[in-house]
Amino acid sequence: MTTDPVVALQNVSKSFGPVEVLHGVNLALHAGSVHALIGENGAGKSTTMKILAGYQPPTEGAVLCDGQTAQFKSLQDGEAAGIVMIHQEFNLAEQLTVEQNVFLGRELKRGLLLDKTEMRRRTREYLARLACDVSPDTLVSNLSNSEKQMVEIAKALSRDARILIMDEPTAVLTNRETDVLFKQVAALRAAGTAILFTSHKLDEVKAISDHVTIMRDGNVVHTGPTSEITEDAMATAMVGRDVSDLYPAKPGVAADAPVVLDVRNLSVPGFAENVSFTLRKGEILGIGGLIGAGRTELMEGLAGLRPATSTKITLFEKPAQFKRPGDAQQAGLCYLTEDRKLRGLLLERGMRENLTLQNLHKFGGFLIDRGAEENALTDAIAEFDIRAGTRDVRVGNMSGGNQQKLLLAKVMLSEPRVLIVDEPTRGIDIGTKQQIYAFLRKLADAGHAIIVITSEMPELIGLADRVLVMRLGGISGMLDLHEINEDAIVRLSMGLSAEQTPEMA
Repeated sequence: MTTDPVVALQNVSKSFGPVEVLHGVNLALHAGSVHALIGENGAGKSTTMKILAGYQPPTEGAVLCDGQTAQFKSLQDGEAAGIVMIHQEFNLAEQLTVEQNVFLGRELKRGLLLDKTEMRRRTREYLARLACDVSPDTLVSNLSNSEKQMVEIAKALSRDARILIMDEPTAVLTNRETDVLFKQVAALRAAGTAILFTSHKLDEVKAISDHVTIMRDGNVVHTGPTSEITEDAMATAMVGRDVSDLYPAKPGVAADAPVVLDVRNLSVPGFAENVSFTLRKGEILGIGGLIGAGRTELMEGLAGLRPATSTKITLFEKPAQFKRPGDAQQAGLCYLTEDRKLRGLLLERGMRENLTLQNLHKFGGFLIDRGAEENALTDAIAEFDIRAGTRDVRVGNMSGGNQQKLLLAKVMLSEPRVLIVDEPTRGIDIGTKQQIYAFLRKLADAGHAIIVITSEMPELIGLADRVLVMRLGGISGMLDLHEINEDAIVRLSMGLSAEQTPEMA
């Protein structure tokens, strides 16, 4: 690693109107080194990265490139200096092909014509490096979220970056895809690339980074070698409080607790077949399994978001078969989507409109009672600890954690007695995770029944009273409270028995 940084922020502050969101930030990236930048949602990480990459200018302070002050007026200026950013939110043209996206704005030519053969060859090469089996001719709109992330990374590889900024690159990747990505990061580091890496997964930070900078409330609160700080110390520095008790206590569900939801042979064409389960009052039922097991699609079918069939569904001792989400909502069952940005919230609107949209009937008839809406927003901000600079903020400008808390507040305004929550903490910092876990357990303790779909193993183990494991669209097994452990969940996910034989132990 060279002594002098290839790019650095020097006493950088950033204000949006009268609100200062960064306060004298110093950050230095060196060639051949991975530098992690971590902090809660809203800590200032995204703004810091955007200033480094040229998306936004600092209000005060300087960006230094190779020791010289750099005046980035646009992302093109940043890329000209060799800085490339992989966004957490996909920056892809959905109706173009993978190849067209990789070379968009930088098309290769042979004379006056596009060199499509070479662009296709190089695209295949970049995707092969990422072990991504996607055709260059595939429309991006037809890709899964993890495949789109791989295309974003392939775009960055095609630019031969000196400085690579990676904003939550593993949030939608499987473990296998993450391993492949980390091998590429190691190769880039060995080739001399300076890498800035952000993640809410502290085990990843420990595994991949050489140095770590921790931010809180727009300030840098720690910078140093990653090897000299534990994951617990990172978490405490991020949130300013002890988070060792991340999951609330599980009191257990009484054996005679009433069954509030009884599902028999629920099928969602192409995704799940003949799935049966029960849910009791006061219970948190976790649904685990590998990506593609049909977990989300099954619950969407139950909630009326997808066509589904069943032998029988009983909700609160009444027959139920929901054709629309509104039918389920009226009956007391609500589904909170895993995709808060595309399906859960209107990013161009404010908090008030988002909060009340699903329940406008509660705020008037032909005319909406704006005062009542504002009162509801005041209550939601207090109850869910939603943090924003102003009540009128555009939701797209809020941090991911605060967006998730707003989405939860929106769903709870329907007063559901059965709540289905899909990937409740994806892309969310550890402090907000702790808040959401506490809220879900509080709901269960108050008699609500909750289903949590999650790909996070610690979340399944720490939160659920029972775990239903799915595989290939069916149930692989059900684990009671005393049976829940990582080995049993993994084995069921792979289609094996939950219990090891003595020879296997």
